[in-house]
Amino acid sequence: MPGSLDMRKAEPRLLCGFRTSQAPSRRMTRSRAWAAGSAPTCQPLEDCLVLNYGGTRTRFNYVWLRDHCRSPSAYNSQTNQRKLDTGGVDLGIRPENATVQEGQLILTWPGGHVSEFSLSWLAENSYEAQKKTTVQPRILWNYDIYKNANVPSAKWDTFMSSDDEVKKFLQNYLLYGIAFVDDVPATVEATETVAQRVSIIRETTYGRMWCFTSDFSRGDMAYSQLALDRHTDTSYFQEPCGIQVFHCLKHEGTGGRTLLVDGFYAAEKVREESPESYELLARVPIRHEYIETSDHHQNHMTGIGPVLSVYPWNNEMYLIRYNNYDRSVINTVPHDLIQRWYAAHRDLTTELRRPENELWVKLTPGKVIFIDNWRVMHGRESFTGLRQLCGCYLTRDDVLSSARGFGLLA
Repeated sequence: MPGSLDMRKAEPRLLCGFRTSQAPSRRMTRSRAWAAGSAPTCQPLEDCLVLNYGGTRTRFNYVWLRDHCRSPSAYNSQTNQRKLDTGGVDLGIRPENATVQEGQLILTWPGGHVSEFSLSWLAENSYEAQKKTTVQPRILWNYDIYKNANVPSAKWDTFMSSDDEVKKFLQNYLLYGIAFVDDVPATVEATETVAQRVSIIRETTYGRMWCFTSDFSRGDMAYSQLALDRHTDTSYFQEPCGIQVFHCLKHEGTGGRTLLVDGFYAAEKVREESPESYELLARVPIRHEYIETSDHHQNHMTGIGPVLSVYPWNNEMYLIRYNNYDRSVINTVPHDLIQRWYAAHRDLTTELRRPENELWVKLTPGKVIFIDNWRVMHGRESFTGLRQLCGCYLTRDDVLSSARGFGLLA
């Protein structure tokens, strides 16, 4: 997977900004090439402009260049918003003049408008560069990899008072898809406070903050003492919840350990060993469904999407929907693919259920876990006695926004 550090084949290599030591940055490579005498040039062609910069030949569409002009009349640099009416740009537009001067591409358009682009900005924002760029660097893990990484938990007092502690927490969360905060007071209110330190709480049909026991108060097997196989939550939402937060407030009994599995690790194994199965799981949409009919709750929700979602330009995985409990009738897969889809699903299930990929955690009062619900699956073993949990869902966009504020994501 682009951007994933395969810890099965090598020792961790991680530098500031998540770059590995295997290769210099693109910016460094371009600077060396330019310093070595490879001066940047541009060549206007009939349908595009070709930029030779840093040893790389990149094509830029003329409408794209006009649309991305950063002049004051086209772009508001204070709000970072486009002012130009793209619908008014002539689709046959071509610059009357194009030159490279002192690290800038300067274009003069019909009518006299001038656009100036930094060559480094063009190189970094080109399609060719994005094909090689990871949206979110990750470390894929099984039990041994995660345990050997010895990822520290954040501490409640420090977490609530120190932005540096929040940054470390977010870094671990982004890399591994799970992160812990210890010593949290065993109350719903404290759990809400620590969750809000990370992101905005997402209210769903289950409420804002929820607290539940095995009383079957909702139409879901989570409200029981039964074991739950690995799964992602809210796969029946068109946009599944991004982050799952759990805090065990009380358990007077046995069992009830939480199961965690890195779905991306398992999916990457399928990609390596059966690329046809991986491609099918990433291409064929299926339906998940939540139907609840009781005296107090009436819900019927449907979410449609492939088991694996990937960015089309770099094939980086960003979302997995895997919930055998909530998977609906499969009627979106044509007959000539259905047997192959089941075989592909079995390949993924086999990887997900390998014991070496399972991380079992005993949640106790004071330990709050944050789970990337788009990546890491959770489950539990059956239990006895009173077990009371609270938690919530968090908005994924706001978590990533906070991470960008700390410089952890582009």
